[in-house]
Amino acid sequence: MRIEKTFRKLEDTEEVNIYDVKESELFQYVPQEFEIPFTPFDKTLNELSNDLDIFVPIDNGEDFIVHRLGLSALIRGHIKQTDVAGRLLSKTSPGFYNILKEPLREVYETHKMKKMRFYYHFHEKLARFSNVKIIYDMEKLILISDHRDNRGTSLHVSDEEYDEKANLIEYFSQTGSYYKIKDRYSWTQGIYNIINRSREENDEYFNIVFDLVIPEDKPLLEKMLKELDSGRSNYESVVRIRTDDGILKYLEVNLYSKFDDDGLLLSRYGLIKDVSTDSTRKMTRPVDFLLKGFKNNKKLALLIEPLNPKQYEFSQGFYHFIEISPEDYHHSRAIVQNIVEEDVINNIIRLMDGQINELEETFTYNVNGDENHQKMAELYIERFEFGSESHSIGFLTDVTEERTKQLALMEANEHQKVLIKEVHHRVKNNLQVLNSFLNLEKRAYKNKPNIIIDHMQSRLSSLAILHEKTYNTTDFKNINLKEYIEDQDSQLRGLIGLRDGIEFESEVDGDLVLTIEVITPLLLVIDELTMNAIKHAFPDKTMPNKKIIKKIYKIDNENAQLILQDNGVGIDDPDKITKNLGCEIIKNLTKQLDGHIELFQHENGTGYKLTFPITMEHTIEG
Repeated sequence: MRIEKTFRKLEDTEEVNIYDVKESELFQYVPQEFEIPFTPFDKTLNELSNDLDIFVPIDNGEDFIVHRLGLSALIRGHIKQTDVAGRLLSKTSPGFYNILKEPLREVYETHKMKKMRFYYHFHEKLARFSNVKIIYDMEKLILISDHRDNRGTSLHVSDEEYDEKANLIEYFSQTGSYYKIKDRYSWTQGIYNIINRSREENDEYFNIVFDLVIPEDKPLLEKMLKELDSGRSNYESVVRIRTDDGILKYLEVNLYSKFDDDGLLLSRYGLIKDVSTDSTRKMTRPVDFLLKGFKNNKKLALLIEPLNPKQYEFSQGFYHFIEISPEDYHHSRAIVQNIVEEDVINNIIRLMDGQINELEETFTYNVNGDENHQKMAELYIERFEFGSESHSIGFLTDVTEERTKQLALMEANEHQKVLIKEVHHRVKNNLQVLNSFLNLEKRAYKNKPNIIIDHMQSRLSSLAILHEKTYNTTDFKNINLKEYIEDQDSQLRGLIGLRDGIEFESEVDGDLVLTIEVITPLLLVIDELTMNAIKHAFPDKTMPNKKIIKKIYKIDNENAQLILQDNGVGIDDPDKITKNLGCEIIKNLTKQLDGHIELFQHENGTGYKLTFPITMEHTIEG
């Protein structure tokens, strides 16, 4: 309970705004501490239009003994006079004690009347207000209260969100209720839905439902009211009314009476439900306008009374989700058997059986029981009591498309993590390979640093191409070789070709795709063969038309072949050339490729023929 106070100087009135008050904060059951003398004219006071609360000051106005509470307070608090009389206000009603202690003490000390106005707000809406006068008389403090409800808002005060749920279920099910206290009525919105009209100014002064009862049912109505006035606490029956617009309706009426200890009627509560079955009924129900608002929505379905197999009403989105027409659909527990998740099925059954009152789940649904045709949905259902009956309302949201995208995104994220791990692994391995080559060449060419630099530049360029292209791909198993070779030739032309006057020509099968396990050592083999050719095939730097030519093509679906040849001077001693460092590196890389390489000489130069598998097992190491 939240309290805000304001003083209206022009009206000389203190305003108190009370937000979300709860019954537990209004009254507490405590033992009686003080004997309270009989209140004269008590029955007469109960018939007054205003409420009278009487308090006796104690301890110089520090606290107050409850002598009497007005009838409205007793009704709304569901208590009797004997439950509060003779108790300290601070104990039996701590909430009101905190609100009233200063104004009561002020009137007690000054003996001057004080005006106050109380506003009661529920869910940020004004529900009712009371104009109050505090008077000191006969050594007692008397509160005279005139209570007014705000049009369209329930007067009921509850620990739960009763008002919002009640308004919803009344709107949906053509159910309404009213209170009658001191010959004044408080009507909920559901009543107006039933009688097909809006509120009017004087509705609180007469029974707007019973005035519409048809003549044939007037005797039944008189019998009901007579028995309720004579001491009967509850009466149930069905009466017929004709609305102002001429529609005949059948109403199930449940009336409850409350009496004081002397048997006098204090208040009446009525619960009224439209149980008409004629065809015109559907034309006048507000719920149909609401359902119509969901008519074209295939993603979101409104579920009215989803736990009631006889009185349920669902918007079109539900039938679109289950792919059954409303005419062919029969609502029963059997539908939950199409849900994949067992825990969701169990929770829905618990909700149906009343073990829980709320359910919020996401589930997979086999459309018409077909495991190969699945959808995903979010379901929210809440059940609650209204009057003596249990009701429910819910929403079903088709999230198949969204969840599919979400799962694809999650899978892509996981794949991206794998790719990052793959790239890091490749970079690490390739750097280790380069480091090994560098250590070997440092020993072999310690007096020829330019050779070492050329070799390393070529290798680094090839690996840079590889990493640049694989960084932007999501597929390490199907890499098109032609683009890599073209870029490699361009890099070699820039590093060495222009300097030494060597042309690089390549012919690559455009359909040849390789895995990363194959293409990495293959590019390094090509680098080593190229550097070998540059070193041994063209000893004369002034030699014209120097060329290194590559051809790479498929032999069959499992193997490919690389032929690299130059137009240089050829080899005098093949055994000698095959034992140098470059050839040793080539042999090791060929072994890594699971390939086979052989040297051949042609009429004008030297060539190598490398046969290798197109694919190798794809693994990622940590």
